[in-house]
This record gives sequence, structure tokens and C-alpha cells, in this order.
Amino acid sequence: MKILLASNGKFSIEEGYKFLGIPADQIRVGYITTASKGAKSLDYLERHKQEMAQVGYSYEEFDIEGKNKEEILDFFADKNVIHVEGGNTFYLLKVIRETGFDEVLKTLLNRGLAFVGVSAGAYIMCPDIEVATWRTGVDRRFGVEDLTGLNYVPFCLKVHYTDDMQELYREKIKDLNHPLRILRDGQGIIVENGVDRFIGEGEEVKLEMLNERKEEKREDRGLGMH
Repeated sequence: MKILLASNGKFSIEEGYKFLGIPADQIRVGYITTASKGAKSLDYLERHKQEMAQVGYSYEEFDIEGKNKEEILDFFADKNVIHVEGGNTFYLLKVIRETGFDEVLKTLLNRGLAFVGVSAGAYIMCPDIEVATWRTGVDRRFGVEDLTGLNYVPFCLKVHYTDDMQELYREKIKDLNHPLRILRDGQGIIVENGVDRFIGEGEEVKLEMLNERKEEKREDRGLGMH
């Protein structure tokens, strides 16, 4: 099972795909654009499609909304890459649950298809999408209250990271239930058979989880039970 999680589409297309182990002329992408339907602008989607064409990858767009499991499986019958584009994470997760795409994805990955998730498409692969709530002026949540993700990796992600976010996120990670991995644009994580590797420009950003604070909270909760 090979999974690529990336902060931005340009990096995933121009660099990340090289880590999938598929010759460029044999790549056949099922390009899921569903998350874009919850986004405020589609400019990024048009750029990514242009970049896909410039690199020369064979791809076909697909919206999973309103599809059943059989239709999704049929679409991917001649593909070897599942590319889930970014946009609104909540909208994407809502549609995944409505269509049963989570079950379809498991089947496709077991068949040997590679997965590429960009931004929202990367967040859904985590244990939960809690980090998607950290955005200032967060997008509409489309009624999504359960933040449970698909749980293909044991960590949460923060994508599109910039240095001015450091102090804010040092506070927010104190309450996370899972380790946090941080990606700037131009960076990604490749996961193969449960082993992950950081890829991309520069070094991976590391923010400590302040375990002492978490331990204090656990002790407080324990004292309250007596």
C-alpha cells in the first residue's frame, strides 16, 4: 500500500508522483475533485489540472458525490492512482460517508492502487480532521460534527504551514489526541506498508507536544474520580 500526502497540488504532481514507483507514461489517475465543491474559489483546481497536463500524466476527473460504490469501482477499473484533491475537508468527509467511498477506497488500495491526497485529501487519511478546524474563519462544516477520519496514518497533519503560525499551533497541539506532522507547501509524506518518509523542500517542521501538560490533565481527571 503506497500513500502520498502533500500540502499542495503543484508539489504532488511535479515531484510527489515520482515516489509512487509507477513509470510516468503508465500513470492513469482518477482525479477526485469533490472537495472543491465546498471551496470558495476554484482557481487552484484549474492550476492543478494545467500542471497535470503539462507533466503529461493521463488523468480523468471524477466527482464521487451522488455515486454508489459500484459506479466508483467501475470508474477506477482502468486507473492505478487515486488522487483526492483539496478543498473543503468537511464537505469531502461528508460525501465520503454518504457514498461509502471509505469502503471503496479500502478495496482499491488492496488491489494495489496508489493514493495521493492533497490538503483536504490528505487530512481525511488521518485519525481525525481536528486540525481542519484550526483555520481562522474556518470554512463551512456542512453539518459534520463527527471529525473521525479514515485512519490510514497514525498522525494528524497540518498543511500549508508558515512560520507565523508557530505560536498559535504550539498552544493548539496541547489538546490533540494524536501526534502532529507539519507540512509546508512543497513538502509531503510518502507512506509505504506502514513506514512513512518525509519528502520535499527543506526540513520537516517539528513542534513538541508538551507531554507534561497532557500528563497533568490526565492526573487531574483521575483525581476528580475519587
